[in-house]
Amino acid sequence: MNNLQIFLEQTINGIQVGSIYALIALGYTMVYGIVKLINFAHGDIMMVGAYTTFLAITEYNIPLPIAIILSMIICAILGIIIDRLAYKPLRNSPRISALLTAIGVSFLLESVFLLWQGATPKVINQDKIPFYLSSQTISLGSFKISYLTVVTILTTIFCMLILDFFIKKTKLGKATRAVSEDHGAAQLMGINVNFTIGLTFAIGSGLGALGGVLYSLTYPNINPYMGMMPGLKAFIAAVFGGIGSIPGAMLGGYIMGLIENYSKAYISSTWANAIVFGVLILILVFKPNGLFGKNTKEKV
Repeated sequence: MNNLQIFLEQTINGIQVGSIYALIALGYTMVYGIVKLINFAHGDIMMVGAYTTFLAITEYNIPLPIAIILSMIICAILGIIIDRLAYKPLRNSPRISALLTAIGVSFLLESVFLLWQGATPKVINQDKIPFYLSSQTISLGSFKISYLTVVTILTTIFCMLILDFFIKKTKLGKATRAVSEDHGAAQLMGINVNFTIGLTFAIGSGLGALGGVLYSLTYPNINPYMGMMPGLKAFIAAVFGGIGSIPGAMLGGYIMGLIENYSKAYISSTWANAIVFGVLILILVFKPNGLFGKNTKEKV
């Protein structure tokens, strides 16, 4: 295998992993855009999505594509419940209160699944995975790419286009944008602010669940803490692109995936995470609003 082939493989792998980070980052950026909350429990929603899919397949023999849709619906409902019980009572509280609550929700979800499913990693049975979501490869001359890689990249692009259309063209999407600008003014215009915020949590959580399933297919190791590191990297992706920006979250996800894979291939897999978090520090120092973030001033 020559250097060009290695570079192309690492690039494709980086885009695949970056697509998963992008799906999770979309949830971060949507929630922050509307309630200015860094929802650190979002990575654990990804974990819940992976477990839900695994249990649907192994316990109830549900086909994988249907299990994925089911997990997205369940996680969307979970996102609404978390918002209603944990975040809604803190809407007018200092942001640090909501941030600490998000960390508490994260630990709660991890503890629940640790007690329920144990610490032993779970793996989706390969016999239950259809070929188009498997690691089987397509040969393009001397270059090979897996079906899962193609599906992951195309699914992420499709989700971003649908979400962008929803935000810009639909009535509910415009209501979401109005609430993100000013809760009070949106309410005066007749928009149900709490419903709109709940809808945002539902969409973000559903996308997080999808990201969790794709991640568990790419790295077959479902455990209660699996969402921690991908969640943090997705957060970095959202910050890199400009938290609150949907295209920014996508681009940030791809960049994070590429940086991680190039670091593993050309520097050291041991240093990969350190390099990714080093990038976060550089972003916050030199471009704190990200690539597509808006310069905003706090109201006092």
